[in-house]
Amino acid sequence: MKQKRALLSVWKKDGIVELAKKLESAGYEVISSGGTAQALRTNGVSVIEVSDYTGFPEMMDGRVKTLHPRIHGGLLGRLGIDDAVMAKHDIPSIDLLVVNLYPFEEMSKQALPLDELIEFIDIGGPAMIRAAAKNYKNTIVVIDPADYSLIVDSLSVSRDISLEERLRLAAKVFAAMAKYDGDISNYLSKYLADQTADKTEGAVHLPLPSIYSIQFAGGRTLRYGENPHQQAMVYGTEGIAGCVPLQGKEMSYNNYLDLDSCYKLLQEFSEPASVIVKHNNPCGVATGTDVTSAYLSARDIDPDSAYGSVVCVNREVDIALAEEIASTFVEIIAAPSFSAQALEICKQKENMRVITLTDPISSPEIRSIDGGALVQKTPPVVENWKVVTDRDPSAAEEAAMTLAMKVCKHTKSNTIIFADATRAIGIGAGQMSRVDAARIAIQKARFPLAGTAVASDAFLPFLDTLDICHEAGATALIQPGGSIRDDEVIEAANKAGMAMVFTGIRHFKH
Repeated sequence: MKQKRALLSVWKKDGIVELAKKLESAGYEVISSGGTAQALRTNGVSVIEVSDYTGFPEMMDGRVKTLHPRIHGGLLGRLGIDDAVMAKHDIPSIDLLVVNLYPFEEMSKQALPLDELIEFIDIGGPAMIRAAAKNYKNTIVVIDPADYSLIVDSLSVSRDISLEERLRLAAKVFAAMAKYDGDISNYLSKYLADQTADKTEGAVHLPLPSIYSIQFAGGRTLRYGENPHQQAMVYGTEGIAGCVPLQGKEMSYNNYLDLDSCYKLLQEFSEPASVIVKHNNPCGVATGTDVTSAYLSARDIDPDSAYGSVVCVNREVDIALAEEIASTFVEIIAAPSFSAQALEICKQKENMRVITLTDPISSPEIRSIDGGALVQKTPPVVENWKVVTDRDPSAAEEAAMTLAMKVCKHTKSNTIIFADATRAIGIGAGQMSRVDAARIAIQKARFPLAGTAVASDAFLPFLDTLDICHEAGATALIQPGGSIRDDEVIEAANKAGMAMVFTGIRHFKH
């Protein structure tokens, strides 16, 4: 009977001793090196050191150990094709390779000097797993500890791994290598950009590489895309992409989009707050002494739109809030946590999705376009508020401006937001004309606009928007400024007795 061999070399040691013992019991010859060999030997597994197997010592502080023809020939040798050359050069076949790589991505987050980080770029591991994956018909390759059970099960019933299973394991190798190489490429490109960036004040510096690599795991099929005739999946295991309901129907494509928009706006608030989103735009935003009062205030802003919406709050959902949520139709309720009693109440709405929010993931925004993608980073921005009118805003007006601009940043352009100190009262979203956005905000307002503040996501190119907002009762306005007609708008605000602030920062959202 042909002697079977397994080469084990892993950074993460979870489960490797148990696997090695099963292989040894099944008659496998176990080859290993470094920390893996030590861990196996300490636990009673008989191990052949790679250096003994190749007849060549490890060198360069372990940089060179598995890069040898006896290793790669054993991984790449094809049964019935390469037998003669393998026999001539005394290259035994390696039937199973178990490898996971140096954790470059994990270590890159620890602010190590480049000379230290570079040592976490694995060379031998990728070379071996690529070789074995290419030769999957003859060599089984395992890079994920979750697949150890497949090997153990096959040993227990004395069966071979099917070609379909071998190919699946090989495909995981190339997917993992694409991410691994992409992580290194992106890090080094960013590092170079940081080193050569213009550090002068006001300089634009976006450390994005000329070739941008990205990969998401955990792909899950959705029922359909934005519409039933479209196909869709969601990828990602962290942040909103990784959210799975505690109860309710499966998440849809539109659910993920709305929840993402809702959560991003919610992060603007530290005080108890509630955000309600419908069709990717906020339709209710409010703060309160607690999240229940905040939710009721937000829902009352536009109760028609709030029907069938996504709701996010930034405090635990208790009994009182759960009862209010259950009293109407909500697609999703998302919060940092839920009390046990609140979860019981939510079960009354068996289709309602209940989501526990995780910490936000800071990453570039990516949007596909025909033939490629747009990628943008949003660095921390501090608005430089400048009062440009004769009078300063009152404390209440300033608080209203602050809330209005928070909502404005997360609403589709063109947008105009009316607000008081605790809620957005009128929301005009996604219009081609800024003045039409103002008209819609006024039309949708269910509460008096007298004394409110208005926020605009971009400068006012004409007087019409300011005039309409003033006529509706607004007494203050906040905008980026920068129009060739700024002086005319300032003069009009002074004549109307309004306070106006320029921020210098535009907030288009397409």
